[in-house]
Parts: sequence; structure tokens; C-alpha cells
Amino acid sequence: MKMDAGGVVSNWARATCPNGQLIVPNGDHLICDSGNSSISRYDSGGHFLGNDILHSCDGQSIHCPNDLAIDADGGIYFTDSIRGEGKVCYYSPNGEERVIAINLDFPNGIALADQGKLLLVAESYCNRIVAFHLRSPGIPEGTMDVFATLPSHPSGYQIMNLPDGIRLDDSGNLWVAHYGMRAVQVLSPKGEHINSIRTEFPLPSNLCLYGDVLFVTGGYNEPGPGGISMIEIAGICE
Repeated sequence: MKMDAGGVVSNWARATCPNGQLIVPNGDHLICDSGNSSISRYDSGGHFLGNDILHSCDGQSIHCPNDLAIDADGGIYFTDSIRGEGKVCYYSPNGEERVIAINLDFPNGIALADQGKLLLVAESYCNRIVAFHLRSPGIPEGTMDVFATLPSHPSGYQIMNLPDGIRLDDSGNLWVAHYGMRAVQVLSPKGEHINSIRTEFPLPSNLCLYGDVLFVTGGYNEPGPGGISMIEIAGICE
């Protein structure tokens, strides 16, 4: 969907089951299409150009691409979200492919920190953010670390936690859409919990930072209906 400056919403493009998206420097949109097991590419007008990834990466099957991030060299990192056997993958502009991690419990949101040297991933069913130190693009150095364990829902039900989309701000703080917790969690560059922001939606799913404004997508039920909310965030990290 597309919303113009006047607030009018219209169709922008069609896909099988689109999820996370990324606008790359040339204006193309990369979209995780979980219904097609692909990373699909569209031009700035919403016209389908082809698939960067389809069904596999580095010879391993891809099932449910969820979210993606780009490094300074144009390399793409993305998550494949399945229970217990989820993957974190990478492909370069010249078509080189790598599987960085396997057997994660529903890897979800993904972001690059520390000038592309640190890859952060929301591991939903473990209620945590994990980190991979990168020796070079697509190549981790050492084992996976736990960057942060998130607050837990008082009910004790695992399904009520589930970190989803994540974004970094200009100060290096990590913002986490905490699906099931009706909140966005804010973490410091060291993974310390700074603040919790209650959202309009019971199920916040993803977010976008624009100056002192936080846009949050979410739903009132599963699979819907859903919407987008706007939250003023000036001073929240002070």
C-alpha cells in the first residue's frame, strides 16, 4: 500500500504474501514474500522486476523470508522465519550467497549496527535479540551472542512475547516491536533496557523512525485487522 502526503491510501504493488521491505540506493524495493519463498525486487513505481532470492540461498532451502537489511556495499542480510530451524542469510551484489546461521527459533527483525560490523536479529520464540560479529560482509566472526533478553509478559505465555521488527536510531539505540506485549522496547547500544512504549495495537509488528516520530505497524488480532500509528518520541531516550 501507499499513502500520499494528503493521507490518501492506494495500492502500490501486488505480491503473494509480502512482509518486510527495504528501499535500496537506486530506488528499487526489495520485499520479503513469504508466500513465494522469495526476496522480490520492484521498481519505485511498484512494478515487479524479478526475484533476487527464490526458494534457496547458498544451496539451502528458504521457506519464509521475513525481514532484511543492507550494508554499505549493497549486501543484503535477511531472515527465514520458521520454528526451530530458522536461518539468517546473506547475498552480495555480485550474487554470492551465504547462510550465516541455522536452527534459530523464528528469526525475525534484522538490523546492522557498529558501521556494519554487528548484525542484530530478533529471535522471536526465545524473546531475545542475538548478535553476530562480522569479520567481513556475510562472514561472522566467532559464535552467536545474546545482545539482550527482553521483558516477559506477566502471563508467562511464550506467544505473548515475540520480538518482531527492529530498527536502530542515530544514537545506536535499538527499537523493538514487541509482538504480544503491546509495546515497543528501547535498548541502549549495549543492549540495556531503556524504556517501554505502549502502542495502540495489541500486536505491534514493525516500525520506522523518522526524526522524532515513530511509525508502528500492528494488528488487533491474528491475522487482522491492522493499521499504522504515529508516536512522538522526543526525549524518550534521555
